[in-house]
Amino acid sequence: MSVSDNTRANDGQLRERLRTRNIKRIVIKIGSSVLALPQCGLNTATIESISSQIASLRSQGLEILLVSSGAIASGVLKLGLKEPPRTLPLKQAVAAAGQSHLIRTYEKFFEVYSTHVAQILLTHEDLRDRKRYLNARTTLLTLLQLGALPIINENDTVAVDEIRFGDNDTLSAQVASLMDADLLLILTDTDGLYDKDPGAGGNPHLIPSVAEVTVEVEKLAGARPGALGTGGMLTKIRAAKAMSQAGGFTVIANGREEAIITRILSGEVLGTLFLPTEKPLRSRKHWILHTLRPRGEITVDDGAKEALVRYGKSLLPSGILDVRGNFAFGDAVSCLGQDLREFARGLVNYSARDLVKIKGARTDTIESILGRKDYDEVIHRDDLVLLEV
Repeated sequence: MSVSDNTRANDGQLRERLRTRNIKRIVIKIGSSVLALPQCGLNTATIESISSQIASLRSQGLEILLVSSGAIASGVLKLGLKEPPRTLPLKQAVAAAGQSHLIRTYEKFFEVYSTHVAQILLTHEDLRDRKRYLNARTTLLTLLQLGALPIINENDTVAVDEIRFGDNDTLSAQVASLMDADLLLILTDTDGLYDKDPGAGGNPHLIPSVAEVTVEVEKLAGARPGALGTGGMLTKIRAAKAMSQAGGFTVIANGREEAIITRILSGEVLGTLFLPTEKPLRSRKHWILHTLRPRGEITVDDGAKEALVRYGKSLLPSGILDVRGNFAFGDAVSCLGQDLREFARGLVNYSARDLVKIKGARTDTIESILGRKDYDEVIHRDDLVLLEV
């Protein structure tokens, strides 16, 4: 399917579908490029407008979770810096100083609407661990039941990888999946996804809707972050893909547009709308694919790959050709074919050290090789997710 075919749809009807669908829970992600003013800290006028729009949606019975960047931008002004921090230690220190000011600013504007805000700081490790993942869900559900507005940010002071790669886009999709949200709204400083780089000249056209995030669609996204933000369009497209596979809508739109949130929810064609897939992943498999990071790789032979892909079987040691990485029981690993292309991802029942010993072996010989046999399967089919390749 070409990009043009993939993005050609009756956009008016699609927006009407979004408006009339039973949307109850929304995750709104606001980037630093929307919240921040270069050299001037937070854009309080924008925060005031967003607060008003969210309060209006909540008064209609909608549940809202807010994923907000802006801690570093807030800290720049608070600490009197002349330019955004560039080194990792300075970024983390500035984020720590700015986070309290960011939340205080939200509290100031939401108090007008008698709305209590609750700060939630997460790292990837909080969502990687299944028990902590479910605990986070319980906390967020309880806050919603209490009528509070969760404001979620990455814990930049300790999350080294996240602060480098702008994972608030990814975090927003993970929160949306965690909370079974119906819509993910990503507000940034561009109008949406274009058919060519708007900064490269020519005559770019905004793509109003995307039925499926393909490789071609991902190629349209640049990865050039701004001075105060760390994520590019590619991270947003991948967040939309994750949300689609969770069964929800995503809209990427310009957060600087007047009343952007309420206008999108009223069905106006703004930004780029990404549609949910027809067959969403189950919650656990979505968590495996989009939250966990592979700790290693397992290369399998053609017979094993066919058994996994075509017949929905589990992975047995007899089909394993090679093992790479240093992973333990329960870690996520990538499954590669003999062409060394990843085609699946799953949770292993044996460590890398054990798999090196039993690769190519029959299941009835595992105990004689290792001195024990914990499982017949290296990866059970219930813990395996096939990729779209």
